[in-house]
Amino acid sequence: MRATVESIYRHPVKGLSPEHMTQAQLAAGEYFPGDRDYAIEVGPSGFDPEKPKHISKQRFTVLSRFPSLARIRTRLDDATGSFHFGDASGFGVEAKLSTEEGRASIELFLQAFLGEEAQGKLRVLESPRGYRFMDHPQGFVSVMNLASFRAVAQAIGVDVDPLRFRANIYVDGLKPWAEDEWVAGQSLSVGEATLSVFKPIVRCVATHVNLETGARDIDMVGMLREHFGRDTLGTYFSVTGSGRVSVGDEVSG
Repeated sequence: MRATVESIYRHPVKGLSPEHMTQAQLAAGEYFPGDRDYAIEVGPSGFDPEKPKHISKQRFTVLSRFPSLARIRTRLDDATGSFHFGDASGFGVEAKLSTEEGRASIELFLQAFLGEEAQGKLRVLESPRGYRFMDHPQGFVSVMNLASFRAVAQAIGVDVDPLRFRANIYVDGLKPWAEDEWVAGQSLSVGEATLSVFKPIVRCVATHVNLETGARDIDMVGMLREHFGRDTLGTYFSVTGSGRVSVGDEVSG
């Protein structure tokens, strides 16, 4: 099996827009770098940073609950720690997620953006060491086989953005549904890193959302079930061997 890394993304704040990366340094036993480091609770969520436990994504500002979030564009500057947060017309705020004042600015902007949809006080949460705001507590790295994605798009007859599926690494060159042949614990070499198969990713209504309009326009879960008899697309992995992954790298296993 041979393929290549077509694109790499992180999602600094859970539920908000992805950021393209040209490379990422993966570390054994750790999550994808810079991914879901923050989440915005529609509180109180019950999250305790001293004793962090997995909490349902429905306690946070995510697309499955607030599809209009897709209209927000975000960008994190690693060098300065500045986080730009705004709508498609450019209106928004720029603040540091690491400061109380910065987080308050983001909370106020998003509270106004969501209005009565957000029935609870919004609060930016930062993940403590060794924890991330993932949909699955063992979803360390998510990988999408683009051939499988294209098979879905062809079946439903719609030009769909693969970023609806919010993966970290998108690979190309495999046959459609090649991931169905992967077994838990199987190792793949991705660039310099080694990943271990965990499980397929079960999809939810977040994938129904058009990333430009913020409207639910496709019953993606229904289409997966109707055309393929499944509700999974993409695969979760853990990192078992540290190394750099770059766009264009070889995937083998």
